[in-house]
Amino acid sequence: MSSVTTPAVALEHVSYRYPGTQAGVTDITLEISPGVGPSGCGKTTLLRLIAGFIKPDAGAIRLNGEDVSALPTRSRECGVVFQAYALFPHMRVRENVAYPLRVREVAADERRRRAADMLELVGLTGLSDRLPAQLSGGQQQRVALARALVFGPRALLLDEPLSALDAATRAAMRDEIRRIQRAQNIATLLITHDQDEALSLADRIVLLNEGRFVQSGSPHEIYDRPADAFVAGFVGRANLLDARVIDAQTIDTLIGRLTTPPHGRAAGSALRVLVRPERIEVASAANGATGENVFAAKVLRDRFFGATRQLEIAAGNGRLEIETAMRDDVTQLRVPREAIQFLNAR
Repeated sequence: MSSVTTPAVALEHVSYRYPGTQAGVTDITLEISPGVGPSGCGKTTLLRLIAGFIKPDAGAIRLNGEDVSALPTRSRECGVVFQAYALFPHMRVRENVAYPLRVREVAADERRRRAADMLELVGLTGLSDRLPAQLSGGQQQRVALARALVFGPRALLLDEPLSALDAATRAAMRDEIRRIQRAQNIATLLITHDQDEALSLADRIVLLNEGRFVQSGSPHEIYDRPADAFVAGFVGRANLLDARVIDAQTIDTLIGRLTTPPHGRAAGSALRVLVRPERIEVASAANGATGENVFAAKVLRDRFFGATRQLEIAAGNGRLEIETAMRDDVTQLRVPREAIQFLNAR
């Protein structure tokens, strides 16, 4: 006997165009159960549609199976955290968190109890009497998160909530958001153009470009098996090489002839291949590379990051980006055949 779980959030063929423009989203179908794209691609438009700030031109928006397309924002019961947090500067932390309960006319004692519980969840119990101006950026973000959760929303919508934070705080808050989301077991839509943020936080990534879906899948699927060159280049660093097929396991590229996994393309056909920088092996004059797909390398740029180096290397008539922990001078590189992924030609 099987059971069907109703998605917490579902968009069914939703389209929207901002009046007088071509910007918006087109024919979006998406489900988010309990438990990415460049700037201007339509991410925030999706969040605004789900929250009810704008109404779709076509399609349906459902929360827990209920069609809410025509409902006002308040009736949808979504918790929203904006990029700027939008805390009330004249209210203390506990008052900011309790505000959604106040407008719902929850009794004062219950408001205080639930606000205290939320502040404990986000680790701010001792700061409940402070004003927002007395908090750090990370602390303000936690207050905004607590306020979005305090009334038990049907879904949590996060619109680039970490973009205003410094790098160290942003990394810490990624883990904090993940912990809180898991603790509350609430369907969450995180809008971000930060690839690291998407890969580290998401159970599933939906990548948009110009208002349309490009690919949907787990972080591993999106990174390791990108649908096309746009996805490969947008999610993580990528070497994209134009190639010509020689035979069933050989292609020609600007860096030289590569032995590949079997690909099924016809001899003479054009294609593009992807090689991630961290999968290319490097060698020094004292410890040369051996085997297939070995090329002489000339370092054009060397950026040191402590644990790793990011290199730009000339090989043959082409260039490659490489990420390595090796400290020696690089004179050769090897492209393992299993590191080569096939994409469609441009």
